[in-house]
Amino acid sequence: MFKKITVALLFVGALAAGVAAQKPMKAWTEWSKKDAEKILKSSPWAQTQVETDTSELFFQPTARGGVNDQTRAAEGATNTEVHVNYFVRFFSARPIRMALARTMMLSMKDVPPDTVAGLKRFAEIQPTDSIIVTVWFDSTDQRSGGKVLQALSNGETSTLKNDAYLERKDGKRLFLQEYVKPGKDGFGARFIFPRKVESDQFLKADSGEVRFHAELGTNKEFKVDRRFKIADMMYEGALEY
Repeated sequence: MFKKITVALLFVGALAAGVAAQKPMKAWTEWSKKDAEKILKSSPWAQTQVETDTSELFFQPTARGGVNDQTRAAEGATNTEVHVNYFVRFFSARPIRMALARTMMLSMKDVPPDTVAGLKRFAEIQPTDSIIVTVWFDSTDQRSGGKVLQALSNGETSTLKNDAYLERKDGKRLFLQEYVKPGKDGFGARFIFPRKVESDQFLKADSGEVRFHAELGTNKEFKVDRRFKIADMMYEGALEY
């Protein structure tokens, strides 16, 4: 009897999990701030890459050393770990733009109807020609953040075209078509790739995964590298990227 009850409970649990998995996401206009932040930082369309620098953790201003110590002495030292968080997002995917639009809505009071309409158009329009990946960041240290911002702001299509790409599981790479520097909108730098290669979609439901890779800075000292599972990038029953 106990065994039968256990099996029955397991079946009910599995059924409930299946129903929950099939339950559609609530309308983006009803998302909470926490819902939107989850989409923007850790979701099928967004990942956060955390870089930690411990080089200044035990820095002593009186210590003798090489050029590195001299530079740190001149600039000052944090005497703590420094973190830089890179936010890598498929900006061309509607859920990302929906989360951005929802965040803006929640930050405003008495949003005018025309503003709401504009945000809805921005959030819900479906891309046809390009795959757009944005990269933005925050940092626990102003100096470190400033260096990343400088690298993003100094980027050019001509210098990044061979150092920024999307890569499928089969190894096929799609190199950068256009780079747009970060602006005042706060969305970050835009890495733009063609959606089709030789009249065929570069990414399909059976592509397995897609890797975004970019190297930034004068000496390519800033590397952003994230992998996304294609099977998870589904929205309203269709592949969304």
